[in-house]
Amino acid sequence: MAARRDPSSDDESYEVLDITEYARRHHWWSRVFGRNSGPLTEKYSVATQIVMGGVTGWCAGFLFQKVGKLAATAVGGGFLLLQIASHGGYIQIDWKRVEKDVNKAKRKIKKQANKSVPEINNLIEESQDFIKQNIVVSGGFIGGFLLGLAS
Repeated sequence: MAARRDPSSDDESYEVLDITEYARRHHWWSRVFGRNSGPLTEKYSVATQIVMGGVTGWCAGFLFQKVGKLAATAVGGGFLLLQIASHGGYIQIDWKRVEKDVNKAKRKIKKQANKSVPEINNLIEESQDFIKQNIVVSGGFIGGFLLGLAS
């Protein structure tokens, strides 16, 4: 009877497949996915990349601005209604308990933030790699995002 290898063992090695190289070597890939199935820098001109990044950035910035205003209005309106109800005598707020609960929540968030530092660092590194590989689109996106916030 042949010995089975444990699929979760650490001494297994995996081959990393670079899709761009694979597409260049296999012509059927181009027929199925089109000639331009590589990274953005290989597909489109610089002007097209800037326009694509700018338009998507503007849309994201515009939506961010609208959602931000809506959220600020909801939180501010809720706080205003709470204050009016408190002042009118409809409700009584135990501010000491509120302060205790807020401090408890702050400690819990700080504790969880310290645990998730490696995941955040990995996300930041992946984001930096993406931005470096697609600098033109990223630049257009940032410019469009700022324009979307301003409009």
